[in-house]
Formats: sequence, structure tokens, C-alpha cells
Amino acid sequence: MTEPFVLEKEQALSLPAWKKKDSNLIVGFTTKNGGVSEGQFRTLNMGLHVKDSVEAVCQNKEILASHLDMPTENWVGCDQTHEDKIIKVNSQDKGKGVYSYSTALAGTDGIYTDCENILLTLCFADCVPLYFYSKEHALVGIAHAGWKGTVKNIAGNMINRWMEDGVTIDTIQVAIGPAISAQAYIVDDHVVNRIIDALPGVEKGTYMKEVSSGQYALDLKKVNYELLLQAGVKEKNILCSSFCTSSNESLFFSHRRDKGKTGRMMSFIGLKGADFE
Repeated sequence: MTEPFVLEKEQALSLPAWKKKDSNLIVGFTTKNGGVSEGQFRTLNMGLHVKDSVEAVCQNKEILASHLDMPTENWVGCDQTHEDKIIKVNSQDKGKGVYSYSTALAGTDGIYTDCENILLTLCFADCVPLYFYSKEHALVGIAHAGWKGTVKNIAGNMINRWMEDGVTIDTIQVAIGPAISAQAYIVDDHVVNRIIDALPGVEKGTYMKEVSSGQYALDLKKVNYELLLQAGVKEKNILCSSFCTSSNESLFFSHRRDKGKTGRMMSFIGLKGADFE
């Protein structure tokens, strides 16, 4: 399978397959490069909560905003908590969480909107970024799926929310972005048992492999893929990145690889309108 995420500029990967469907769609995932942060956050750290210079993070966001032609006052950010809370945002939410977590959407790991000129954003450093798009319903969304959010089925919950809003399942496209690979993500029985409970009827070997007694290599991207299928998303409508954030040290920050002392990448998606408000 061809890798769906492509390096557009040094600051970000894009999703050409989706952008071909709609030239007004802004979608992608940042790298660790092309910013101004220093030390362990070198250079394009997008996270305000990792003890980097706030001024540097804000400058990094302005660099990306210029690249995307979407000003930061149109962005929306969340205070992520590895849970499954999902919020539908509108124009009144623009600017929240961009320069301070005190203004971010509290305790939120999934957001979506049908409003133009809003850029939805979430931060990552190994967890799975999920992107949702329905051209027919002019709807976009993103979710942050660590193992805790995954077992709470934040992927399926987003699909259910959209269907409750009248979105037909056949129109929903989902992309699974760069995240830690199974080879780099070793977990214990506590985590694996929760995953097994979340995927009844799915063969364990599909998404995990025991590497030693009580230790398992877990493919968190594959788990979310299976959850999306269970939610009714068509297999042909799911794209999945092969990028591993841990093994691609020149491209990505990684919480596991860097032992917690690292920056954050950012997922983003939005629909650009005729003009900015």
C-alpha cells in the first residue's frame, strides 16, 4: 500500500488523496523540523505543555500558519487527557487553546466541525492521530487515540456522533496518521486485556504479538483500524500511514524513544472558505 502521508514541506506532511477530492481541504501532520525551539524540543515543537518556551511554540505555530495560509486565530486546540470526549466546535471556538492551555477545550480528545475557516488541531508524540472527512456533508474531524482512548473507542464514537448528525456511513473517509509501530510499542497484560475486550471476535494476532512472557508488541494503528470497521466504515474509505514516530528520529518526536523529554507534533484539518472571518 502506498504511504498516504507525503512530506509537503519540511514542517508538515500532507494527505494528497484527500486534497485531490477538495482543494479547500487543509489536512496534515507536522514534523519536528523547520521551527525555532531549542534543545530537546528542536525545532518545530507544537506542544505548550512540555516546558518549552511559550514564545518559541507560538512562533512555531505562526510558521505553520503561514505555510497553510490559515491564521492561528482560526485554530482550535484542546487540553487532551487520553479519554474519549468529543466536541463539535463552531466559529465561537476559534482561537481557543492556541496560545494557552487555559483557553483550550477542557478534557477533550476529539473535535469536529461543519464550519469553514476553522483549523482543528491536536498534539501527538506516539499516539494515533485519526482524521475524519465527509465531502458530501462538508464535515471534518480529528481524534487523539492513545491506548486509553482507543479502548474507549474514540474512533467508533466519532463515527456514531456523525451518524447521529445525519451523516451517511458510505461518505465517511478516515485516515490513520503517523504513530508508534508495534515493533516500538511493547505493553503488558493490563493493556492487552483491555484491547482484547474492545475487539471481541477479532483474532489477537491481527494486532499484537507476544515477544516475551507478559510482554506484547501492540499495533495501535491496527486496533483503531479494526474499531473503524466495526463502526461500519468501509475498508476502501480508510487510509493508514506506515510511518513510525519512534523509528523516524529525523522526522518525528517520540515520547517513548526520547523517554518523555521531547516535543509534540500536531495533526490538523479544516475547510477553507471563500475568505477568512
